[in-house]
Amino acid sequence: MDFLKDLVQDAEFWVGVAFLVFIGLLVYLKVPGALAGVLDSRGQKIQAQLDEANQLREEAQRLLAEIKTQREAAEKTAAAMIDAAKEDAKLLLSEAKAKLQDDIKRRREMAERKIANAEAQAAAEVKAAAAELASATAEAVLTARIAGATSDPLIDQGLAGLQARFQ
Repeated sequence: MDFLKDLVQDAEFWVGVAFLVFIGLLVYLKVPGALAGVLDSRGQKIQAQLDEANQLREEAQRLLAEIKTQREAAEKTAAAMIDAAKEDAKLLLSEAKAKLQDDIKRRREMAERKIANAEAQAAAEVKAAAAELASATAEAVLTARIAGATSDPLIDQGLAGLQARFQ
């Protein structure tokens, strides 16, 4: 009995008994079940948040891949547009060169026609001046002959030929 008496007087014994009563009381009041329920619900909330985070991460990765695809398509389209613009520029340059060559050719031909017309006009003016000079010279020669002679032998001869015809 001394053992029991010493045990009853020992403070550590009573701490142990109080601990066991406390644990028993917790079990009786179903505190561990409530704690488990709270922990389970908290775990479920955390799991739901993790699932949502994973879903958002997957969606973000999908959007990132889609954006990369769109960017690549836009880069290809831009490159195609640049190539098309370069081709258009080359085409416009070649068309401009051809048009310039045509304009130069047309202006050259027009200048040559103007030169030819000017040459023809100058030649016609020279011929007209020569004809006028010849006419004036012939008139002067004939006037001098007629003035020197009372009758012109050619006119006399012509008149004699007319007289013979009328007879």
